[in-house]
Parts: sequence; C-alpha cells; structure tokens
Amino acid sequence: MRGFTLFEMLAVILLIGIAAAAVSISVSHGLASARINAAAGELAASLRATRTQAIVHGEQRVFEVDTRGETYRGADKRDMHLPKGLQLSVTSATSDQSGGDIARIRFFPDGSSTGGRITLRSGQREWHVNVSWLTGAITLFDTAKPS
Repeated sequence: MRGFTLFEMLAVILLIGIAAAAVSISVSHGLASARINAAAGELAASLRATRTQAIVHGEQRVFEVDTRGETYRGADKRDMHLPKGLQLSVTSATSDQSGGDIARIRFFPDGSSTGGRITLRSGQREWHVNVSWLTGAITLFDTAKPS
C-alpha cells in the first residue's frame, strides 16, 4: 500500500491555502459592496422620510449632509454615519450650501423640494441618490465606472 509523500501533502495544503485566500478576498469585497449598497438605501429612505414629514406636518423639513464628517441628518434629527472609505459629494441649490461642508435639501409641504444629488463613491463604483425638485421624488441608482 502506497501512501502520500510529505511533498504531496504540502502541495495540497498550499493549494487549499491559496483557494481559501482567494475566496476570503472575494467575500470581503462583496461584503464591502453590500455595506455601501445598504448605506445608500438607508440614505434614500431617510430622504423619503424627511419628505413624508414635510407633507404630513404641512411645513418645510430639511435634510442635511455633512461631507467632511460623512454624516447626514433627516427629519428625525439623528446623525447617521456612512461607512468608512466612502467618498461623499452633494450637488444642491446654492442657497442650501453653507460654506462647503454642510449641504441641505429642503422639502416643502406640497412634496416638492429644492432638489439635488448625493453621490457615494467607493473605488470604481458610484451610487447616486437623486432628489427631484419638482416632485421631491427620490431615486437611487448604482453605476459601475468602466475600468
């Protein structure tokens, strides 16, 4: 009966280690992408909640984004932090920008807003959260930049 040599066993262990490393890298990238997808979805949900509060209470509500602190604050007045490593930019009305770090999107009782776009970027991917100025509708879409 012939057994395996030490060299053959080391080769198999090495191959298993390489495969495990490749899988763990792939899984960690997938988890990071899922975390950012969830953050973009939560940001869009907070915008929608702010719009709803403006309609329900019949008065203007403000959604604030702090690009330096990587936080945002909706109608509930709680600071929500974005995942680390995420680049954040906001395009909004000039009157809703306060000197660089804080940008605002205002929602009015009729559902309309001042409009804007919040962009979340991680590596090659971008998530855009658009706010229509006319209807106040919030849309979220994910784009992959070409390599």
